[in-house]
Amino acid sequence: MEILYNPFLQEYKTIHGVHPFDKIKLEHYKPAFEEGMRRQNDEIERIVNNDEKPTFSNTIVALEHSGELLERVCQVFFNLMEAESSDDMQILAQEISPILTEHSNNISLNEQLFLRIKSVYENELGQLQNEDRELLQKTYDSFVRNGANLHGEDRECFRELSMELSKLTVQFAQNTLKEMNAFQLVITNEDELKGLPESSIEAAAQLAEEKGVKGWIFTLHAPSYRPFMTYCADRELRRKMYMAYMTQCTHDNDNNNMDIVVRIVNTRMKIAQILGYDTYADYVLKKRMAEKSENVYHLLYQLIEAYTPTARHEMEEVRNYANQLEGQEVDLMPWDWAYYSEKLKNEKYSIDQELLRPYFELKNVIDGVFGLATRLYGITFKENKDIPVFHPDVKTYEVFDKDGSFLAVLYADFYPRETKQSGAWMTSFKDQWIEESGVNSRPHISITTNFTKPTASKPALLTLSEVETFLHEFGHALHGMFANTRYASMSGTSVYRDFVELPSQIMENFAIQKDFLHTFAKHYQTGELLPDEYVERIVKASNFNVAYACLRQVSFGLLDMAWYTRSKEFSGDVKAYEEEAWSKAQLFAPVPSTCMSVQFSHIMDGGYSAGYYGYKWAEVLDADAFSVFREKGIFNREVADSFRENILSKGGTEHPMVLYKRFRGQEPSIEALLVRNGIITK
Repeated sequence: MEILYNPFLQEYKTIHGVHPFDKIKLEHYKPAFEEGMRRQNDEIERIVNNDEKPTFSNTIVALEHSGELLERVCQVFFNLMEAESSDDMQILAQEISPILTEHSNNISLNEQLFLRIKSVYENELGQLQNEDRELLQKTYDSFVRNGANLHGEDRECFRELSMELSKLTVQFAQNTLKEMNAFQLVITNEDELKGLPESSIEAAAQLAEEKGVKGWIFTLHAPSYRPFMTYCADRELRRKMYMAYMTQCTHDNDNNNMDIVVRIVNTRMKIAQILGYDTYADYVLKKRMAEKSENVYHLLYQLIEAYTPTARHEMEEVRNYANQLEGQEVDLMPWDWAYYSEKLKNEKYSIDQELLRPYFELKNVIDGVFGLATRLYGITFKENKDIPVFHPDVKTYEVFDKDGSFLAVLYADFYPRETKQSGAWMTSFKDQWIEESGVNSRPHISITTNFTKPTASKPALLTLSEVETFLHEFGHALHGMFANTRYASMSGTSVYRDFVELPSQIMENFAIQKDFLHTFAKHYQTGELLPDEYVERIVKASNFNVAYACLRQVSFGLLDMAWYTRSKEFSGDVKAYEEEAWSKAQLFAPVPSTCMSVQFSHIMDGGYSAGYYGYKWAEVLDADAFSVFREKGIFNREVADSFRENILSKGGTEHPMVLYKRFRGQEPSIEALLVRNGIITK
């Protein structure tokens, strides 16, 4: 049936040109994808068939500006695939993803187009400066890294492998979402709720009521799973929940990802080798701060050496506490860790997540986080309910710069639902760029989380951990909102993956700063400010089990690198390989039948392949960078302006180390992280 109206194909007559989510329907995507590809093909043809000598303007800039419609559709569709998916969208994704990959390959493997790019690269690179030079270098490198120098059989093989990888990553993501939604723990015996906080019980009762089930329902979604594992006194139920979580996508059903992991890993290796690299990690790290695998392993092993003694002490302390509490020897297992750790932390510091939760009402946390940005950077936020949204839960804000000019649109999607992937992330529905006329086209940024929902009797009350997550994603959002570059492909978070976490992780430092907490943390019923005593306990407890947490992150980095430093095809047992890969950073013995790789979206379908180490890499940067705020004042406008100017606004226009040194005055050192974590004293 012919569709007479398609919002993607019309000029947006919305405030700030935002997407008209209230008008976009499933049937609009495919025709818009097809038209977007057709238009970009026409634009590429005009570049290729230009009789004039190839120049930066008629080739590189023209290519940068091509595909506007296709990019618009992709940004909506694939963002909503994570935040507001459906079975029909997933079917369409399986159909359209390989077509989009083929379209992309047709551009990157267009020999005539590459000859023009190569001509500009060879003749003009030395004459260009700043962003123009960086765009030319990035464009040339992108084509080479996407097969432009391949010929004959290698070229066709690259096409096939790219198509295969596109299908596999979509299937992996869909399976993980389906598997998470498939599990629910139904409790009908109230005695089994012992230990659980009232907020968790009430949320479980509300979910059961929504599903027409008697009792309480707990799921694998973070706001349900985490408190359950932390507070449920029934050890067998904790084990059941843990095993459900850690065996996702391992079962004998359509959601099993075992074979898909093997195929993803092998496909990426083959792509890298066709392009002239020994391993996929070699290919990826060529465009990272780390540069090569040896440097990644150096950091990871450095962290293992520094943190393992403390981590073993932390584990022994939790084990002894569990034995003391139970009056008998406890064979401490992974499903016991959060439970006994939280009890020990509460005993040592008289602090736990539930004690603090009443002080972190979401609307106050929003005010606090936005207020922090106002204090640091002078920007302000105004909620605008007239901006169309893709789900009723989504809040929308207009963001204004310190001079009152419009800066960005911010979407905030806080609560879990079955149509949303787990975790938290920032993305953009429109990037920033500067028009040739000089008009600065501002970005539309989105943060997505899975925070504790309000219940019938309580507003949304967050844990301190959720407040940290908010700050983290908001840091990414600032990176996007402050973007101020000429070209969209280099704006905002379009930076090296091991640098992109600096703006997010530096914001987490504020979560334990009293002067920040006192701007918003007040009891949702009494209005009482978070007591100084509680803040002191938070600070004292901030490094509780920090070494254990570090090794956990390092173990994920080791697993990632093990998969992507392979130079030979993998045909073994995924679980056994995983156990060996991260063994140096594991404190618990392996639990039979559990497997992380098959649900590790970050490294399989989420863009962190051979890049998960980046969280620890950026943590070194953020500890070092925040030391400047500590030294000069956590709200120091001069330091904040420097961070904005040298880091947040620059995107990928210069090498990250150049930007970092311009802000910090020197290269980073791991020392600041070790001092912050109490591993060493200064």
